Amino acid sequence: MPDGDRQLTARTVKSISEINADIWNALACPDDEIFNPFASYEFLDALEQSGSVAPEAGWAPSHIVIEDNTGIKGAAPLYIKGDSQGEYVFDHHWADAYARAGGAYYPKLLCAAPFTPVPGPRLLSNDEATRAALASSIIAVAERYGVSSAHVNFIGESELQILARHEFLPRIGEQFHWFNRGYSSFDDFLAQLSSRKRKAIKRERREAVKDGISVRRLLGDEITKRHWDSFWAFYQDTGARKWGHPYLTREFFDIASKTMSDRLLFIVAECEGTPIAGALNFIGGDALYGRYWGCVEDVPFLHFEICYHQAVDYAIEHGLSRVEAGAQGQHKIARGYEPVPTYSAHWIRDPGFREAIENYLVSERDHTNMEIDALKAFTPFRKPDRKDGP
Repeated sequence: MPDGDRQLTARTVKSISEINADIWNALACPDDEIFNPFASYEFLDALEQSGSVAPEAGWAPSHIVIEDNTGIKGAAPLYIKGDSQGEYVFDHHWADAYARAGGAYYPKLLCAAPFTPVPGPRLLSNDEATRAALASSIIAVAERYGVSSAHVNFIGESELQILARHEFLPRIGEQFHWFNRGYSSFDDFLAQLSSRKRKAIKRERREAVKDGISVRRLLGDEITKRHWDSFWAFYQDTGARKWGHPYLTREFFDIASKTMSDRLLFIVAECEGTPIAGALNFIGGDALYGRYWGCVEDVPFLHFEICYHQAVDYAIEHGLSRVEAGAQGQHKIARGYEPVPTYSAHWIRDPGFREAIENYLVSERDHTNMEIDALKAFTPFRKPDRKDGP
């Protein structure tokens, strides 16, 4: 694939360990201010080392590397998938429709951060020509493997535009993010809400920590083996209820606690010194990412306190621009989280099936955009023309 005077070549590797960590991170995370932990070598390597990502787990790595005569210029985290588990951009109904028509939807290709519904870079490069080469290489790999489709999940708008120029169909989803508008404290944030919503959040926070419950934030090395043991129990409970079994192995957290220690925040609730609930967050360059929550004791409002209010508190204290608390959840709106679009892109091999998906996505995009616009009216912030009491 020529690029001016350069000759770019593409290849695939079966493990991220075949790529130098510093090179990968220079492509994925070139700027500390916008560092995305889920694009980092350390995160993706921990998934592979721990067996959370492996062919037998439904994720066969086939990462793309783009090179010229001076070395690696681009990369993309790519997997061969035998199902649609752990993706959070739902296409099960596409698979069912294709099967009813006599086709085989699986295997397929997926470019994403496994098990992670967090927007971030996927076409990892410092220049547009190489990012375009990565987009075309994903299709080339799909054609070489003879798979039905290729999907790039949770991307930014610039990557969506590149992929759209390479025959990928755009898809819009919805999440709820909290934005820091220069707040000096949690009370400063609350002051921007309507009186009723402000009082409701204050009540939630009081109720969550009564009866001897305390909440602590632990960073990096402050998270001891005892805390990891407790967190693993929390995570297993959530995984069993949501997916039937946890996606991640215990070893993943053991590895991440060593290689990503400075990026981890564990918010834990204790009752008389015993951990009863907790949430593991990842710290990005300008955002806090809430990822895994669980509990062994059901306490009213504790989930909201640990996953949402404490995260907002931390973001304000550390000057982070936003909190991303994961997929779905319209209940987040009442806590000051706002609806935002998310993006994915999809290449479909079969022309007839592609046309059907394209028509469906046009309708879905219209519906999602209308829903986001409608939900914005329900945010708890004071309206400019409304006067609220204390």
